[in-house]
Amino acid sequence: MKFLLVAILGACTLAVSPAQAPSGADSPAIERDGLRQLLAIRRVYVDHLTGGETAAQMRDILISALDGAKLFVLTETQDRADFTLRGAAEDLVFTEEHSSSDGVNFRADAGTGKAGSKSTGEHAGIGVGDNESDRSAERRHEAIAAVRLVNQTGDVVWSTTQESQGAKFRGASADVADKITAKLKEDFEKARKLEP
Repeated sequence: MKFLLVAILGACTLAVSPAQAPSGADSPAIERDGLRQLLAIRRVYVDHLTGGETAAQMRDILISALDGAKLFVLTETQDRADFTLRGAAEDLVFTEEHSSSDGVNFRADAGTGKAGSKSTGEHAGIGVGDNESDRSAERRHEAIAAVRLVNQTGDVVWSTTQESQGAKFRGASADVADKITAKLKEDFEKARKLEP
């Protein structure tokens, strides 16, 4: 039985040619192939994003940003698409609280005393105290999305992960959608510059 297993593994190893086995040296070729496939995109369906409750809103913002780029036609009918954009997104609004407290206290006490027919007594005391505390709350807004373009055979041809804490004139979700679109446009330009 052990000999049979070794023979089967050996035959499988011989059946895989060096051209079929991916290696680190092939990564530029794989990247070029993925970029070339971007140029073949005609129609894209943006799938529902996984994540929290805000993922549906992020999908709508992403569709709007991609439509503005005019790189391909966006469709609401998955069967008509030659590529699908899939992924996950989260848009969080939370309050970050900071608190600190400093304090200095010093206390000293001294005393002598005698109880009897003659009463003698001395007593001294000192006390110093300083306490300071600070508390602040800051409203934070963060969004993150990881998306990928998948062809009809299920191969991932492009992917990116983008995050934002909001831009000067737009929210975090819109900023993430713009960053995804900008990265896609940049990669489309790279694909157009590739030699045929």
